[in-house]
Amino acid sequence: MSRASIHSYSDCHAFERLMLLVATLVKYPGVGYVDSPDGNSGKHHNASREVLARLRDVAQEVGIDLPLYTEHTIRKDLKVLRRYGILDQSIYRWGYYLGTGAMSREELQVAVNALYSQAKYQQDPQVSKVYQALERRLRGLGLRENIFYPVRTQINRAIIYTDPEEMMSQSKYRGSLFEMLEELETAIVKGQVIEIYRCRNPYQNQSEGMHLIRVYPLQLVYSDVAWYLLHEHYQTGHLALSRLDRFSEYFKLIEALGRGKQYQLQSLQIAHQLLETGWGIYLGTRQEQQLERQGQLLFVKVTVRFFREAMAFIQEGEKRHPRQNITLASKAKDGKPEYLEYSIELPQRSLNEFCYWACRFMGNVRFLTPPYLVEKHRKMAQDLLAQYSSD
Repeated sequence: MSRASIHSYSDCHAFERLMLLVATLVKYPGVGYVDSPDGNSGKHHNASREVLARLRDVAQEVGIDLPLYTEHTIRKDLKVLRRYGILDQSIYRWGYYLGTGAMSREELQVAVNALYSQAKYQQDPQVSKVYQALERRLRGLGLRENIFYPVRTQINRAIIYTDPEEMMSQSKYRGSLFEMLEELETAIVKGQVIEIYRCRNPYQNQSEGMHLIRVYPLQLVYSDVAWYLLHEHYQTGHLALSRLDRFSEYFKLIEALGRGKQYQLQSLQIAHQLLETGWGIYLGTRQEQQLERQGQLLFVKVTVRFFREAMAFIQEGEKRHPRQNITLASKAKDGKPEYLEYSIELPQRSLNEFCYWACRFMGNVRFLTPPYLVEKHRKMAQDLLAQYSSD
């Protein structure tokens, strides 16, 4: 055999080093990235030095006596892994990892917990399938006991059917946009215009109250008890959140090319700004949105008085809303304030949802301003009293 035909990794030590490098990238995803103290997020440091240090750790764990290799040798090995497609050709600025194996076991547990919660409580059918597949694949690693324990969860539970297969098995089937999640997600990423049918009440005759709309779908949003589609009207630019189950399964792609990620993100940012300044998920009419975005919309100052049984909960919500202000009353004879006043500036579109939130505190809340909300709350209290008095 000629010297030219001998592979550079035919030497036992070179082959072992390459295999240990692959094992290092598997065990320590992100190796080579270090947070630098100068705030440059690890952009200016010696990545090969960190890889070499971890490589020696792995060699020691498996009982291989690794010679003292230089960082130059490791950089050559990394080039070989790129040549064979084990590493991508991209720059690994945030550390090396193999393909989709970009998480450590600890990071994987956090991700698995999030998948479990979204599959079980928010009933996302796609996430449920991903979670089940992941659970099967990881059984052989002996990680099930630790990784699949739900250390974290989010128990806001969907009140609607989301999985078409489950609906079929329970004779509850009704066509909805949940049938088209893959196509919908593709349209979101590409910024494609789609045509869908929205019905006012999906549990009645589907031919009644339906209307066709053309939109840019922006995001799938879970809020409180259901999944919503955040969308932008194709012609007017009006932004809105609509329950997914209130759309039929009808789905038509109008523009295959799409407007791209940049425009999608711009609209998404505007929508989330509206959500942040408002209360709840109603984004207002087209005219209200235009005025609000232009800074020409007058906000309404709402002041609500909360009494003792609700005070502690209200005080805890220091980040409930960026425009809120909490003022404690003077102390009573027992040394404790008898109430606090919660003031907030909101767009008109959000007053109904704020009112519904405040009313959950029943007899421990009283509206002070504006006058029409005071009257609305008074009437609600009178109506509630009348309901009980009629018995």
